[in-house]
Amino acid sequence: MSVSLTIELSAVVVTIKDNEAMVLCLNLPDRRVALPSGPFMPEAHRTFDLAVRAFVAEQTGFSPGYVEQLYSFGDEGRQGLSSLAPEGPDEQQRVISLGYLALTSDSAFQSALSASWRPYSAFFPWEDWRKGEPATLSGLRQALRQWCDDAPDLPSTADRRGRIETLFPADADHWNEERVLDRYELLYSAGLIGESARPSQTSVSSGCEMMSDHRRILATGLSRLRGKLKYRPVIFELMPERFTQLELQKSLEAVSGFGLHKQNFRRALERTGFVTPTAAYRDDTGGRPAELYAYNRDQFRFSPSLGLSLPRA
Repeated sequence: MSVSLTIELSAVVVTIKDNEAMVLCLNLPDRRVALPSGPFMPEAHRTFDLAVRAFVAEQTGFSPGYVEQLYSFGDEGRQGLSSLAPEGPDEQQRVISLGYLALTSDSAFQSALSASWRPYSAFFPWEDWRKGEPATLSGLRQALRQWCDDAPDLPSTADRRGRIETLFPADADHWNEERVLDRYELLYSAGLIGESARPSQTSVSSGCEMMSDHRRILATGLSRLRGKLKYRPVIFELMPERFTQLELQKSLEAVSGFGLHKQNFRRALERTGFVTPTAAYRDDTGGRPAELYAYNRDQFRFSPSLGLSLPRA
């Protein structure tokens, strides 16, 4: 049997809208959700970056701004948008996907295609701690304890217990917001994710399902973005040209999944020199007019490894 190889490009496109971190999704006819994706064609695409921009624009009517490559995904049996055609009797199709992270401050696009913005918390409800511990965590922890008890031997029990205690700690202070992918893969292994090959029969809420391994790609993108906030000022790729300090804080909270200490955050922001006042004010805040700021890109040129401090409330 011959094996044909397809290289597919998938994009995690993120924006901030109404103080929520939103992800651009395709709504498929069978009610499944997918990331914008398409095959790489060497004769038509000069680079992977240009190809992924072309697919996002073609499938959603939207042009992304900042783009960077995430990871490659090539597990046997994975399915992509470009591999939905039936295989021949003597042919097996193998799909390799290159995941990309794209950031934009422009969420107000018009598209005749079936594309929409969805909050990342719809796919990972356990990742949003802004209002305290997520309600879904109690059921997930109980199901994970049962999975631990069902381990076939003592070493497996100890391994499962260690992963659970590390990734789903009871103390919020020990919750590592960057380990989105690790938590998703643990829940997948436990059969608590709908896309799992052997899904559990529990009624635990584990978020919206996506086509094939697209939710794993999305988890990889969110992990990368959360980690990058701390060593590179990528948050400004999600901000409009002018913004208030509170809007910047709310955007960081939306991405990180945690509330921030207002005074400590503003002191740390001032030390970076990343924002400069514009001498303009916004008077639609419901209170005292708020000063508008702009991102000082010149400062980043001289501090390329500096991100933003995220002091939790």
